[in-house]
Amino acid sequence: MDKYLKNVLVVSFGFLLLFTAFGGLQSLQSSLNADEGLGVASLSIIYGALILSSMFVPPIVIQKIGCKWTIVVSMCCYITYSLGNFYPSWYTLVPTSVILGFGGAPLWAAKCTYLTISGNRYAKSAEKEGKDIVNQYFGLFFLIFQSSGVWGNLISSLIFGQTPDKGFDVSLSNYTYCGANDCPNLDDSKLNRTSSQQPAIYLMYTLLGVYTGVGILAVLLITIFLDNIDLKEEEESRRDDKRESFWMKTFATVRHLQDKRQALLIPLTMWSGFEQGFLAGDFTKSYVTCSLGIHFVGYVMICFAAVNATCSLLFGKLSQYTGRMFLFFLAALTNFATIIALLFWMPYPTELVVFFLFPAIWGMADAIWQTQTNSLYGVLFDKNKEAGFANYRLWESLGFVIAYGYSNFLCVSAKLYILLSVLFLGITLYAVVEYIEKKERMLSNEANEVLGIKVCLYQQTKM
Repeated sequence: MDKYLKNVLVVSFGFLLLFTAFGGLQSLQSSLNADEGLGVASLSIIYGALILSSMFVPPIVIQKIGCKWTIVVSMCCYITYSLGNFYPSWYTLVPTSVILGFGGAPLWAAKCTYLTISGNRYAKSAEKEGKDIVNQYFGLFFLIFQSSGVWGNLISSLIFGQTPDKGFDVSLSNYTYCGANDCPNLDDSKLNRTSSQQPAIYLMYTLLGVYTGVGILAVLLITIFLDNIDLKEEEESRRDDKRESFWMKTFATVRHLQDKRQALLIPLTMWSGFEQGFLAGDFTKSYVTCSLGIHFVGYVMICFAAVNATCSLLFGKLSQYTGRMFLFFLAALTNFATIIALLFWMPYPTELVVFFLFPAIWGMADAIWQTQTNSLYGVLFDKNKEAGFANYRLWESLGFVIAYGYSNFLCVSAKLYILLSVLFLGITLYAVVEYIEKKERMLSNEANEVLGIKVCLYQQTKM
């Protein structure tokens, strides 16, 4: 096994362990800490802090301590959130959410930078196309990483499955207020409180203890086994950057918006936050918990994560043959159809298979969004990777903030219409980016041809 593949696997399994804990907690927040909207509010704060972190932190931290130690320090920030959930209140979850948020941007920027550099260096040594290797590395990463949803939700389902009285009464008329009809201003008498009964406190402590231990294992894995990648080659190719002042480097993320391609990709990048936020915050609460109960959340999200992980590897390789544009439009059409179906579907407990069908389809589309958007940023902004990936986390985080921010104020039907609007705008502007790229390639090829003709004519005059 070459060292590049070994390091990709170490990073992938480190993220697998870390997000087994965080992903499991995130899926449960809207149902578990529903009082005064504490759970959803904490998630909104996380991604709000992520936005601020994305603007200023990643380029400086990565250049100061390197990709490896950026990942290690950032992972420790995630562990604090698990500790805060042992006693969930505004005084514990808000500070730990802020800490996690500020660690999130450097974590993802360092990971993306690490994989992109590793892919390009291996491609150079093997005389292969850099973008193809980077695509494969991201596909392998997301195959392993996305399976964290399987393990994290399996843990929560097995532990919460010990809760008594898990049955539901299909004769209750209040199931009609689940799904798209769920609104924050509904009377308690209309809601199905029996199905969303909270688990016993000892089960909560057991779950959080497991999640905390898994997070610590992730830190140890990265610390012991990951090689610290040398960024000198990249720095030498960008000598002008070395002469930049501290503040110029700090605001590199903001300055990166001068690239029109980055500006056009903002709605598509935000869509990634919107669609993940809806599934974790609204689908789990308004469809699953409302109709089936909180103990079913884990099993439903396992279905999403399993399909997501499998499709991540598939689409990472398939992109070599179909091109990324085909996959982006496939994901968009899939999400359009799913959102429209969710607007009209009444989630009754007797239709158990459908509760798993929607997350499976959503997982297939999300696999495309995650692998191809990360790869797209790596290819388009190869000369400014840290700022590019920091922008990715910034705008994706803004999507999360908005999705979680209006969660306690809008009906689910309104949220679905917002999803449709953001998706349409995002995919349209992405098509413009592809057009710009194609046009620039054509101009570059024409310039090379003209240069070649001039060289040939010059050589002829010398003969």
